[in-house]
Amino acid sequence: MRIKIILLGALAALLLTGCIMIPEYSRPDAPVPDQWPTGPAYDGTVSGRQAPPAADLQWRQFFTGKRLSKIIETALANNRDLRVAALNVERARAFYRIQRAELLPRIDAVGSGYAERVPADLSSTGNSRTLEEYRTDIGTTAWEIDFFGRIRSLEQQAMEEYLTTEYARRSARILLIAETANAYLTLAADRENLQLARSTLEAQEASRHLIQRRFDVGLAPKIDLWQVRQRVDAARLDVARYTELTAQDENALNLLVGTPVAAHLLPEGLSSVTPPPDISPGISSEVLLRRPDILQAESLLKAANANIGAARAALFPRISLTTAVGTASDELSGLFKSGSGTWMFSPGITMPVFDPRIWAALDVSKAERELTLARYEGAIQAAFKEIADALATKGTVGHQLDAQRSLVEATRETYRLSNARYEKGIDTYLSVLDAQRSLYAAQQGLITTRLAEASNKVRLYAVLGGSGD
Repeated sequence: MRIKIILLGALAALLLTGCIMIPEYSRPDAPVPDQWPTGPAYDGTVSGRQAPPAADLQWRQFFTGKRLSKIIETALANNRDLRVAALNVERARAFYRIQRAELLPRIDAVGSGYAERVPADLSSTGNSRTLEEYRTDIGTTAWEIDFFGRIRSLEQQAMEEYLTTEYARRSARILLIAETANAYLTLAADRENLQLARSTLEAQEASRHLIQRRFDVGLAPKIDLWQVRQRVDAARLDVARYTELTAQDENALNLLVGTPVAAHLLPEGLSSVTPPPDISPGISSEVLLRRPDILQAESLLKAANANIGAARAALFPRISLTTAVGTASDELSGLFKSGSGTWMFSPGITMPVFDPRIWAALDVSKAERELTLARYEGAIQAAFKEIADALATKGTVGHQLDAQRSLVEATRETYRLSNARYEKGIDTYLSVLDAQRSLYAAQQGLITTRLAEASNKVRLYAVLGGSGD
């Protein structure tokens, strides 16, 4: 008996260390250039090597403004989409534990009782009698010994699928941080546009009163009065429009945060927002492989690769084992007496002989891997484009800002001179209106460009795989 147990243990150890049929995995070459794009649009985007890499910065180090930091912290705690992503991670982790548990035998304890009265005409003794049987057993039923690695392949697949949900959670976290910051910046820009529209309306109202007085004494034609009224109405329209936009911006920010944002945390304007620092993309484009969404796509590729191993193992025999150790007696009181012990050992093997579905399943798993590989390479190419676009904006937005500030100064001086010429009767009021309209548009353009610069820093932080911790 002892020899049999030793042999059984040796056989189980041999089977547990059996082969595994997952194809060897190596990371595919990235289908993008090794370096970031170069050219006039990218001047200075890579040269700032003193700037820290995005992936090494925690979000609190990047978003240093106290108001915005508090809002992002609240969003990370309350956002429902992020909560769903975290719950998906917990579910995938549980699924992985279930699949991993398939490698171990399930031990069950079973107790049973049986009693039957046999009538005299069916009894071998010619007398009626009562048959009784009582059993207690502990053992495993149909435990598959993973000799060819089918269960371990499925376990590997489950682990990679769990990792995909973890990477998806990280991506969702980074995306939430970036979207919250951009919503905050948009609100700040629209509030500054609203302030500009109101100050423009006040200036236009003052001009209208002045033109009205000049008209009343015959120093201004009626057309000047109607022209200034057009500008007043246009300014009123902008005030109403930016009032609507700021309300919608607040609603968008509240949705991202998951709760109404306190009024004292909202920005007065874009000028009051602490700008994010510069970050470096590094020299090599390999940094994009650290992005959570790229890691997620690679985990899906590894999961598809592991599924091929499971499909291959299905072509080979399945070895299962059923064992039990217990006691049995025809009396309940004798269940644990000496000599009532029982044991059972029943190995089994199932060999597929003809099942076309198994070969079809293998072909499907290989096709799925190729599809996942194509998606992985497509994700890398899309990530490269996102980063290249952000770098192009980074390389040119400074020049745009300089030009826009110069344009504001030029149009402001033009407006001043046009107004002076009109007051001296040298020029018509139409020239003043044109200069005023140009100045207002240039000021709006400056706010838009400043917003583009700040938003692009946030975007670059996100697309470079900035830490969501």
